[in-house]
Amino acid sequence: MGILNVTPDSFADGGQHFAFEDAMKHGRQLIDDGADIVDVGGESTRPGAERVSIEDELDRVIPVITELRELGVVVSVDTMRSEVAKAAIGAGATIVNDVSGGLADPLMAKVIAGSPQIQYIAMHWRGHSKEMQNLAHYDDVVRDVKNELDERVTELLQAGVAPEQIILDPGIGFSKDAEQNWILLRNLERLQLLGYPLLVGVSRKRFLGELIGADTPSDREAATLAITSDLARREIWGVRTHSVKPHRDAIEVIEELYY
Repeated sequence: MGILNVTPDSFADGGQHFAFEDAMKHGRQLIDDGADIVDVGGESTRPGAERVSIEDELDRVIPVITELRELGVVVSVDTMRSEVAKAAIGAGATIVNDVSGGLADPLMAKVIAGSPQIQYIAMHWRGHSKEMQNLAHYDDVVRDVKNELDERVTELLQAGVAPEQIILDPGIGFSKDAEQNWILLRNLERLQLLGYPLLVGVSRKRFLGELIGADTPSDREAATLAITSDLARREIWGVRTHSVKPHRDAIEVIEELYY
């Protein structure tokens, strides 16, 4: 899954693809580099980020999704809002990537249940960007994340979402400190026991920089590649990355070595 942030303030690439022409240029590059999915987001979820209006989010993502669909690529919309999800589905998105897992908008599950052709990524989430780092308190981070994801699945199923629509995301970096992120990554098999595909997003995140001494997000690419290789070895469903070509290459090498 290639990341296309149509935002001025995302942590790794804020402003680089904010204009429509720049967004489309990067989207085409992600496709050329081998992205299976292009994930289009119009609201930054970096720690401390302010929320944008629904109108601004729609203005940012819908034209890009519409244009990308004409290129034949699978498009995901990265949104917590049911209204944006519904409009994106109408524009051709076939995946809704909701970092709140439906908690930010109680109408999201209804939209997904009413669109059985859509896949829905429910991430582990405890709060919005301005408060999430104050919520990283766990008795056992793997058990607690697993239980909270299970609760999200139960509520989605009760709302009429089909099991085959659901993909889960452990929410690396969201309401977790660095050590909690590492513990989750070491124990993804426990989350796989829930029985749903897993998407993992670690691309260029701060906890990688803390490990290797890289303050600049782009300097964390090699560390991200190491995790992608490990996830491929463990047959995780998907990885969400800012760059695509090196990750495709790493996955191809792992497949040749082990499969």
